[in-house]
Amino acid sequence: MEFLQDYGLFLLKGLTILTLALILLGAVVAAATRSRSRDDEQLTVRHLNQRYRDMKHALQRKVLGRGAVRRLLREARRERKRESRSERNRVYVLRFQGDIRATAVENLREEISAILTLARPGTDQAVLCLDSGGGLVPSYGLASAQVARLRDAGIGLTVAVDRVAASGGYLMAAVAQHIVAAPFAVVGSIGVVAQIPNVHRLLQRHDVDIELLTAGQHKRTLTVLGKNTPEGRAKFQQELEETHDLFKKYLQRYRPELDLNTLATGEHWYGEQALEQGLIDEIGTSDDLLMRLARDHDLYEVRFSRRQPLGKRIGIAFERGLERLMQR
Repeated sequence: MEFLQDYGLFLLKGLTILTLALILLGAVVAAATRSRSRDDEQLTVRHLNQRYRDMKHALQRKVLGRGAVRRLLREARRERKRESRSERNRVYVLRFQGDIRATAVENLREEISAILTLARPGTDQAVLCLDSGGGLVPSYGLASAQVARLRDAGIGLTVAVDRVAASGGYLMAAVAQHIVAAPFAVVGSIGVVAQIPNVHRLLQRHDVDIELLTAGQHKRTLTVLGKNTPEGRAKFQQELEETHDLFKKYLQRYRPELDLNTLATGEHWYGEQALEQGLIDEIGTSDDLLMRLARDHDLYEVRFSRRQPLGKRIGIAFERGLERLMQR
């Protein structure tokens, strides 16, 4: 009996120590998680003028003799001194790689907020290097609204398109005062599309019934599992048309010269064709644009990064792979 009492006290002490250890471990993990969440957010600013100079000097060292390199380096130092004495206008460079859900908007909004804390209206500019074939309407509507913050704040905005600015991507690009696109960049696709599979007949063949209950006449228009009705299809088509009208009105606000009766058909154009249609303002690549601006401006590339959970990263990678597969 005495042995059992001692064993019970020993067990109670052990459980108490284990409980305290677990509480302490939980506190440590929570603190580490909070610290890690702060550490996982990072704003990186890179001076592109210096990057171009470093590239030039690296090439000079390989191609020219030592004497010529020393002379050029002295000239470069004098040039940097002249630049430091004069306050040059700044150009803030942003990059947006789009997917179906425009997930990059989470970083873009932080980058734009950072720029607006320092940018001088009417003096500084921004360049957005954009690559997106569009996606979900609310997601790209938000992305476009974020870009509009720069223009609304009086920051001159140029969008550079090397490959694609279509559908929601063009919704973002159209906000800019100036659009530059490569000769074979895909531009336009001013339209709305929805594709919904329906397996009702398959389920019916296997004697599977689907009950769909709604409160509100148009709470559900088309469905994947149930039987679709002509009324539902008509309502869904009406909603697509309304979204298309909103798309066109938004473009008209920023590019009123566009002939949307001709251009808002869902078609896309390549860069040279897009220039003729007024969808863009200049043919060129983002590289040429930035190097040209670097002659008279200080260029700063601004990037915000936030480390996403593993599950979310896998989901985004899957969506991007699926999107590329569907575009083939």
